[in-house]
Amino acid sequence: MRQNLRQLLFLLAFGIGLLVGGHAFAEDMTEARQRAQIHTDLGAAYFGSGQLGVALEELNVAIRADSSFAPAYNMLGLVYMTLREDDKAEENFRRALSLSSTDSDANNNYGWFLCQRGKIDDAIRHFMAALKNPLYATPEKSYLNAGICARKKNDDVEAEEFLLKAIKLQPRQPQALFHLADINFKRGNYAEARKFINQFSRIAAPTAESLWLGIRIERRLGNRNDEASYGLQLRKTFPDSPEAQALRSGKYE
Repeated sequence: MRQNLRQLLFLLAFGIGLLVGGHAFAEDMTEARQRAQIHTDLGAAYFGSGQLGVALEELNVAIRADSSFAPAYNMLGLVYMTLREDDKAEENFRRALSLSSTDSDANNNYGWFLCQRGKIDDAIRHFMAALKNPLYATPEKSYLNAGICARKKNDDVEAEEFLLKAIKLQPRQPQALFHLADINFKRGNYAEARKFINQFSRIAAPTAESLWLGIRIERRLGNRNDEASYGLQLRKTFPDSPEAQALRSGKYE
């Protein structure tokens, strides 16, 4: 499995070289930088498949090949963040940004790390830094993360602004739709909350949280059939969840 993945990524890297012009690609990237890129891609692939130890090995190979390759440090930050080795995660995120301060992925990932550790304002600054790069391929991700993070400090006004920007860029962003539904429910805007939770339901698998929110929205709107439908799904799909327990106890608030 590991050998097959390694071979696949080497072929992919070679194919990218051909697509961008073969010789020009080789001239633009030193041999060391190419090795660093390939081993960083391998590390990312292993990280994505949950093989954290192998990911660390590959990323350390990348850094030995080129100690100034920022994306390798960014990926190391993600791996150590997942391992909850916070000091090492922070060290690597900071190293990535010291090498490439405008790297949107590094700013976004470091922002998420800070958000998870309760450093909300610092986190949002990094999300905004990620968005300053006009070449950032997935700006909706940083708007989403900023919205989720703003909710952690109970600032639903700021959160809503970020989340609306996220769905403007990517209308099928389920997390943004769920949070917008929840914000509107808490404000008493039940029809608007219903609009967002219905959009969520059309594009994403139900969760205990989304079904519970749907139940309470329909209950407030007096739609007993829809309330019962959400309730049936919750009891059937997530019978042991806290939300199902609250439903059985009639604790809707």
